[in-house]
Amino acid sequence: MAKSMSPFTKAQLLPQEETLEITRQKGELFIGLPKETYFQEKRICLTPDAVGAIVAHGHRVLLESGAGLAAGFADTDYSEAGAQITKDTKKVFECPIILKVEPPTIGEVELMKPKTVIISALQLKTQQKSYFQALAKKKITALAFEFIKDEDHSYPVVKALSEIAGTASVLIAAELMVNAEKGNGLLFGNISGVPPIEVVVIGAGTVGQFAVRSALGLGANVKVFDSSITKLRNLQTNVGRPLYTSTIQPKNLIKALRRCDVAIGAVRGTNRSPIVVHKTMVENMKRGAVIIDVSVDMGGCFETTEMTSHDKPTHIKYDVIHYGVPNIPARYPKTASISISNIFTPYLLDIAEGGGLENAIRFDNGLRNGLYFYRGILTNKAVSDWFDMSYSDINLLIF
Repeated sequence: MAKSMSPFTKAQLLPQEETLEITRQKGELFIGLPKETYFQEKRICLTPDAVGAIVAHGHRVLLESGAGLAAGFADTDYSEAGAQITKDTKKVFECPIILKVEPPTIGEVELMKPKTVIISALQLKTQQKSYFQALAKKKITALAFEFIKDEDHSYPVVKALSEIAGTASVLIAAELMVNAEKGNGLLFGNISGVPPIEVVVIGAGTVGQFAVRSALGLGANVKVFDSSITKLRNLQTNVGRPLYTSTIQPKNLIKALRRCDVAIGAVRGTNRSPIVVHKTMVENMKRGAVIIDVSVDMGGCFETTEMTSHDKPTHIKYDVIHYGVPNIPARYPKTASISISNIFTPYLLDIAEGGGLENAIRFDNGLRNGLYFYRGILTNKAVSDWFDMSYSDINLLIF
């Protein structure tokens, strides 16, 4: 009798935690990791350890054979972590979720099934309108990892790669001073009785900060220039010691560049980097001095910089060695892969726990910020403005 009088069904009497758990199990991921084909791109988005963590949560990973080799990870490392390995590129691109470092080519988009989710870099400045048209045709959902924000509103992938670029810029300069043609033969270290190396860092963002840390760690004298007093103040706080800092004033900058052995440019702009160091300033630098222009992918902040490659990384102008490789982290593929993988793994597990990407972008503003295509509809205003394409606000599409 009591049973029939109960206003609740058996399902409603289930504890809430249990029903949530049942719902969460529905978000099983099947991730494809294709081999990177872009020139000199050696990184991979997930390390074997990350694949192990993802597979342990009940998800599947399909890796194209050899995809991790250039970053120091063998196929056996991945298969032992639980990934499936295939030599069939088409099979990998047919996975519901594709994870890549470089944006897919139009040919690769053709291999994808309709409504695939692609997570990769976007590299807006290098794209063509035809790429977005290909995504629209296949009703692709695409996330650009350089636009994804974390809880403190910074860009975690950009920050991680900037840390590598900043640290690497000092190590590359140290190599070039002794190995490059017309190098000045100086050791980047604090040797008793020998005056320390003089380093000028232009730009006090993440790249600048990590360059400063590395240069100080090797015993150099460092001078930092930036147009923002707040950034200079934050850099001093983060480095934890007093430094020579200055706003970008020609008189001070010319004087510092004339004396320095190494100059590192790390100034970013909105559409291109502002030219901070003009030709005449470079002409007055020491013979054999080294310029590392980390901003070269956005036009460079030294007027004399030319874009170079990892195979032939330097050119000499006015007896000054210029390094203009646009993708410095790719020189350290294992470190960069581990760094990217550490960021991606929690996001992928969150997407699965939330029951899929749609729920994740509904509740995570930072992840939603990375979305630029949703089921074939452009949702990013920057892309829309750049290519003169119509776009829809994602909030109107998913809420």
